[in-house]
Parts: sequence; structure tokens; C-alpha cells
Amino acid sequence: MKYLKYILGILVILIIGFFVLGLVKPEITYECEIVVDKPLAECWAVTQDEEKMSEWLPGFQKVERISGTIGTVGAVTDVYFITNGQEMIIRETVTDIVPNETVSMLFESDFMNMDYKLNMTSIDGKTKISSYTNTAGNGMFSKSVMALMGGSIKAQEETNLANLKKTIESNTKDYFPEVVPSVEQEDN
Repeated sequence: MKYLKYILGILVILIIGFFVLGLVKPEITYECEIVVDKPLAECWAVTQDEEKMSEWLPGFQKVERISGTIGTVGAVTDVYFITNGQEMIIRETVTDIVPNETVSMLFESDFMNMDYKLNMTSIDGKTKISSYTNTAGNGMFSKSVMALMGGSIKAQEETNLANLKKTIESNTKDYFPEVVPSVEQEDN
């Protein structure tokens, strides 16, 4: 009986400590960056291409428009993922967008909310892509879980950006085909 009291006491202390962790660190903020050996316009085009998203976002399935025009401020979409055999839907709202420069989005799910900003800068024919993320759990339990797994969340973003770099650098899709005037257009 004495050991049971000790075990229960330790268990209570661990549970209290778990929830205090969520109070002490209710949100996680991190930044990541890569340099891609492709011009900025192509990098931007690849990141906006839904057909390419599964190449750099693990588990990505599809995007479903809810309201607004995709790629504009105020656009709301549901983004579908399969994670560990389970479907996950994240609601994305575009909060700011400057084509070929930056896009800011709010991602909302049952578990957490995430403010996300992706910036692109041209540097000597290459493109620096950086992300800034602030995320918080949607309840006391999820805040505590997020505080414990902060490092793995940042590691996932680093993996996503590394995958994005590979996707962009191996891209063969021509997003900017040259329009060759026809003979009829030249005669006019």
C-alpha cells in the first residue's frame, strides 16, 4: 500500500508538471530558411502549384476551396492530409500575399492554430526562402503537448523546406512559356 501511495504521488506530480508546462510555454515560435538554385519566379510558381504540393508536404492529398479566390487575401481552403493512416483537415486562411515575395496564412485545426509566413528573396539568381511560424495548442492539453514537441514541429518544417528545395531544383514544368507570334500576327 505504501508503494501505491508513492506511485500515485509521482503520477500526480507528473500530471501537474505536464499541465504547468503548457502554462509556461503556451506557444512555439521558430524560423527556418533554405537557398534554392532557381530564380524567384519559378520558386514562387512551384510553391503555388497544387500538383507539386504532395512532393514537398508529406501526406498532402488535396485543397478544397471554401470561400474567396485561391491565392488572394481572405481565401479560405481546407487542406487535406493523411497522417498515420488518418485523414486530417487543416483550414487555411490567406491573411497577406505579395506575389513573388511573401504569403501569410492562418492554419486552424482541432489541435492547434498556426500563423505562418513564407518569404522569398532573390539573391544572385538564387532564391532565399524563409518561413516564420508561431503556433499554439487549442486547449490546455494541446498546449502542453505542443510545449513538449516543439523541437519536432520545427524539424518537420525544416524537412518540408528541404523537400521544397528538392522539388523546385528538380522542376521541369515550364511556368512561363514564351509566346511565339504566328505568321498571321507578324503580317498585321
